[in-house]
Amino acid sequence: MRWEPDRTPPALPYQPPGTKDGLLRGLKGLCPVCGKGRLFAGYLRVADTCESCHAPLGRLRADDAPPYFTIMITGHVLVPGVLWIERAYMPPMWVHMAVWLPLFAIICTLLLRPIKGATMGWMMRLGMTGDEGGAVLRGSKPDA
Repeated sequence: MRWEPDRTPPALPYQPPGTKDGLLRGLKGLCPVCGKGRLFAGYLRVADTCESCHAPLGRLRADDAPPYFTIMITGHVLVPGVLWIERAYMPPMWVHMAVWLPLFAIICTLLLRPIKGATMGWMMRLGMTGDEGGAVLRGSKPDA
């Protein structure tokens, strides 16, 4: 007899959002599940639970994905302009540093929060609840 793994999906205390709904709600900083509560408790700190539907948001771990997506999007938007300006006008290097470095920093700072929200909405759609590795909410103790 051949062993087969248990492939039944885990029972979730909430209905996962649709892909579009989860991404758009996350972009707006709203709870990906209900779209009413706040996703963030600070600039990038995720709320422990949704204040409206009580979905466990604090267990989601986006880790390095939002900064990666932010840098990739910002680079694809601004680097063509940098190269075009360099080729057309050949300004001194200090002008590039004075203009482009602050612009990159500002755009990355403005995009990071919405991109993190969208990433978390996508994670909830995929069923990544944060319980996979025995994660617990901040401030709570793991079950013994």
